[in-house]
Amino acid sequence: MTEVLFYHLQNMSLESVLPPLLEKSLERGWRVVVQSTSQERAEALDAHLWTYRDDSFLPHATWRAGDAGRAGDAQDQPIVLVVEEGNPNRANVRFLIDNAALPADSHAYERMVLVFNGDDGDALAAARGAWTDCKARGFEVTYWQTDERGRWQRRE
Repeated sequence: MTEVLFYHLQNMSLESVLPPLLEKSLERGWRVVVQSTSQERAEALDAHLWTYRDDSFLPHATWRAGDAGRAGDAQDQPIVLVVEEGNPNRANVRFLIDNAALPADSHAYERMVLVFNGDDGDALAAARGAWTDCKARGFEVTYWQTDERGRWQRRE
């Protein structure tokens, strides 16, 4: 059964939250697809994942439709940034950011992580809709929010 984790960002940026979540995924041996809604965002994240820490980077590739040279690279990478549906690296975890919609093949993933901006009304509405959709599909859903010390806590 697909597990869907909803991460509610408040007073924090995706750029500060995403790399540690991706690191944990790689530590567990998972392959990951990160789906955004714009090529500009994917390109910005591409640059960020190479430079977010002085002593580390996250190995990844981008997937651009029609870019055959990149396609070969993407299938071998543990993390692939996309703006469309598809699973170029046979990922078992899919991150959805920037209000990206649930993919048609949602059931094929062990885990999906929906990261949304709690300070954005449109993002909240999209997350609520996705929650309802996931529950209707029989997925196991959990909601995560940071505590006063900035640590992720599961909320009921």
